[in-house]
Amino acid sequence: MTRTLRVVLLTLGDPSQLTGGYLFHRRLAELAPAHSAALNFVSFPERPFPLGVLDARQVVQQAERLRPDVLVLDSIVAWCLAVTRPRVPMVGMLHQPPGGIDFGPARTAAQARLDQLAYRHLRRILVASQSLADELRVQVSVVPPGRDVAAQVGPSPGDLRRGRRASFLTVGNWVERKGILSLLEAFAALEPKAATLHLVGRTAVEPIYARRVWARLAEPDLRGRVQVRGAVSVADVAALYTAADAFVLPSLKEPYGTVYGEAMAFGLPVVGWRAGNLPHLADHEREGLLVEPGDLAGLTGALTRLADDADLRRLLGAAARQRAMERPTWDDVADMFFGHLREVAESG
Repeated sequence: MTRTLRVVLLTLGDPSQLTGGYLFHRRLAELAPAHSAALNFVSFPERPFPLGVLDARQVVQQAERLRPDVLVLDSIVAWCLAVTRPRVPMVGMLHQPPGGIDFGPARTAAQARLDQLAYRHLRRILVASQSLADELRVQVSVVPPGRDVAAQVGPSPGDLRRGRRASFLTVGNWVERKGILSLLEAFAALEPKAATLHLVGRTAVEPIYARRVWARLAEPDLRGRVQVRGAVSVADVAALYTAADAFVLPSLKEPYGTVYGEAMAFGLPVVGWRAGNLPHLADHEREGLLVEPGDLAGLTGALTRLADDADLRRLLGAAARQRAMERPTWDDVADMFFGHLREVAESG
């Protein structure tokens, strides 16, 4: 009988947050018992950079009191362990490159240096995407998100088209790199009866950026054409995927882009910038329409084509679903993840 593998994951703040990395780790925690493992979370308090390094000893002691066989270091807090080395074998689970993806040049450079110091202590590095593996240029193993978004699909959200020819869905918090303002500009140029746009995600993550988004939404050319749904449950996101005609997110930096993969698994064509990991997930004119970053006219053109051509939506959507089905399920991902951790724990 396989002994239960005890795992502690070091992360930042509340593990129940609705963003890709946090959802990734919670899904693995839920699946752990089926893979003869137990995954618990120990969090660093959310404090201004770089004060987290002062909490490292206390957080590591808290984790070690749980007597784990292996620690998993979430890349969001890697910099906090730059000068503290746990006694327990440690594996990195990276969802972002060193330095992160949401900060200015000075913070990014400083954090990158601290991240790299912490990564010297790792027995193994796991990354969430091939694009991130290519960027790191060190030996890593890719453990991507699963293709299945939720164990259950929530109640139907009804007709998302709202009397128009198509419905577009965006799932992403309102942070600048997600390109919400760019999307609104491109969408505003569509003929008013072409489509209805639904925005899912937390709206107040970056307050200054959020004010700009709200101001743009209030302008006459978008009034009544965009529905802001805010943060919703995973099951409700799945229901929205089921009801939408296409998925659009012009994000400049997505180390994986979980939502693209989820949308494809539900048979939705995907639209976005040819950036980040999206080109690894979908090909232009095959599973979606990819546009060069910053080309607003091109983005408008892509949305117009999908709004006006139901046959194209079905063709791209079917190809998207077929490609998504070739990717691992969450159970497959858990098998990979805990397999790596067990190898590290058993190697001493």
